[in-house]
Amino acid sequence: MVNLSMAADYVVETGKALPPGATLTGRGVNFTLFSRHAGEVTLVLFDNAEKNSPCREIKLDKQKNKSGDIWHCHIVGLSEGACYLYRVEGPYFPEKGFRFNRHKALLDPYAKAITSLAGWNMAESLGYNPQDPAADLSFSYNDNLQNQPRCIVINDDFDWQGDLPLNYPLRFSVLYETHIKGLTAHSGSEAEHKGTYQGVIEKIPFFKELGVTSLEFLPLQEFNERELPRKNPRTGAQLVNYWGYSTVAFFAPKGSYSSDSGPGAQVREFKTMVRELHKAGLEVILDIVFNHTAEGSELGPTFTFRGLDNSIYYILDGNRRYYTNYSGCGNTLNCNHPVVRQFIIDCLHYWVTEMHVDGFRFDLGSILGRDQEGRLMENPPTLELIAEDPVLSHTKIIAEAWDAGGAYQVGWFPGGRWAEWNDRYRDDVRLYWRGDPGQTRHLATRLSGSSDLYLRDGRKPFHSINFVTSHDGFTMRDMVSYNHKHNDDNGEENRDGSGNNCSYNNGEEGPSVDMMVEQTRERLTKNFFATMMISLGTPMILGGDEMGRTQNGNNNAYCQDNEISWYDWPLLQKNAGLFRFVREIIAFRLRHHGFMRPEFYTGRNGSYNAIPDITWFDEWGKTPDWENIGYSIALRLDGSRADILADRDDNDFFIMLNGGSKKMVFSVCAPLPGKRWVRAVDTALPSPEDILLPGTELDLPFPGRYTVHARSMVILISK
Repeated sequence: MVNLSMAADYVVETGKALPPGATLTGRGVNFTLFSRHAGEVTLVLFDNAEKNSPCREIKLDKQKNKSGDIWHCHIVGLSEGACYLYRVEGPYFPEKGFRFNRHKALLDPYAKAITSLAGWNMAESLGYNPQDPAADLSFSYNDNLQNQPRCIVINDDFDWQGDLPLNYPLRFSVLYETHIKGLTAHSGSEAEHKGTYQGVIEKIPFFKELGVTSLEFLPLQEFNERELPRKNPRTGAQLVNYWGYSTVAFFAPKGSYSSDSGPGAQVREFKTMVRELHKAGLEVILDIVFNHTAEGSELGPTFTFRGLDNSIYYILDGNRRYYTNYSGCGNTLNCNHPVVRQFIIDCLHYWVTEMHVDGFRFDLGSILGRDQEGRLMENPPTLELIAEDPVLSHTKIIAEAWDAGGAYQVGWFPGGRWAEWNDRYRDDVRLYWRGDPGQTRHLATRLSGSSDLYLRDGRKPFHSINFVTSHDGFTMRDMVSYNHKHNDDNGEENRDGSGNNCSYNNGEEGPSVDMMVEQTRERLTKNFFATMMISLGTPMILGGDEMGRTQNGNNNAYCQDNEISWYDWPLLQKNAGLFRFVREIIAFRLRHHGFMRPEFYTGRNGSYNAIPDITWFDEWGKTPDWENIGYSIALRLDGSRADILADRDDNDFFIMLNGGSKKMVFSVCAPLPGKRWVRAVDTALPSPEDILLPGTELDLPFPGRYTVHARSMVILISK
């Protein structure tokens, strides 16, 4: 870039109001910034990314450098890598919702990269004097310009080598939720570039072997992992924001996840990761946090939206000094204000068109359906706009259909084509395999696509994201090993994290040397995976569950950037039988279109056969008494025209589930004439007998009946 302190011919031009952010023009850089209520905007340009580097402040002229509410200018001679911030002057009346403070340098909301956040003291960004008795009503004159992370001008050019988003249909997808850093940070990962985008590339052979189709990454938009004040009470180590649900810059991939620490290198490395994953047939889905920002409550720092136009970007309380807190994190983004709505769409467009991602999971998505007073809307324009946007028409959009303000919209999420994390599926499957009474009929509903939730508004089975575990809660290994959460290392006296986990330790809390306990735990783990793979809907796996990863009973490891959260790769060898089962049950699902039907079961006869598409049985082979059914259930699936859209047939299936504590002899219905039942899966058997490869399935030892062991499931296919 041009050394500003040496540039005698430095030229500032009027510039244009669009596009938003900092854009290379060929002659320099065009800068734009929205602020409706600001009285003065100053662009600050730095010689480089280093602290205390020389800078130049350019005050924008209200007449020449403002179009409507957009402030803009064009700086001739600047190039990629240039670093910049803003100062914004305006009224400071917290009681009226205004919190402008020109002494607090501000990030561009559209910045595509941020300099290193290491050492950033967010307390220096407080717009008030914390020692003043008036707290946030006071005003801070302390200037933080040199200590604030800076925005970086990015060149969007990249050799994509013909890459485009893959955009697999949801029903053909198997999602894998993972953390960029935690995937390879462990010493046993054997990755050269641990904890980085490059490290993800190194694990592509693993993902290909496992057979998942789509990686769903925890938040990777820039966040400050050092924002937490607490320490681990046991070790004294500083706790950090590991998960990243506290966004600082929505357009910027996290710099510390890049193996190259050069300014802006994180953008190139992220794009390289996406390109290489796509070459391997793997989608990229981002967990994105539009419900709140890292600026927190009225006592939080001022580094972007609060100092740009607080009353527009946030939902404020009746007393405008305070923020509504539907996120549980201090503030709520004003998602249905037209300006914020446009920002959200611009952000999604950028990640799809420039970064080539395939989808988004919207954290606390119900907040995007709240109006400017915080009320839930019947037809929220932001959700409808995302669903109907032509650029996003093939992009996966997945909602966490609830928020911290009491909204719960699973099955009711507005906006047309949204998929949802189905926590009803999670809990009903957990409770059934835990052995709770009265859960069998609920399990049957979840296996058949949760029509009670999605049929009524015209959505399809694949709109249900079926999961048993996620980053938020126990790992699958811990779910079968602990009755209670063990979050003492989080420094909150074990008060954090849910106490309702539907878990069971199977006789001993935590690790066990009892072989019977360990065998039961592995069997239940296989049951969970098999249940997800035969259910109508879109399965999602928590990364690491396939190798038996444990968090030692911590069900809220948001602050644990250490071996509690990192993948322990040696487990892949220790639990090789479990990994083999998961790999093969994923392949089993993807081979059989009968589990990926585009429509709900009807219970009526199929196109070719005089049998229904789904038939339920009790263990005696009779129609179940759903009100008094025990712990066992069986179902027959008709494979004829299993995939109507593809005009494709599949095998017939007979599936038996025994959630009880005793083995059960099931009556097996007769196969179609000329066919026979063969065993493909029995989770009670040791590896490799638990799941048999295609062509090696075994005939039943006693035709017409099969013994299903306690707390296990069996899958038969017709041949």
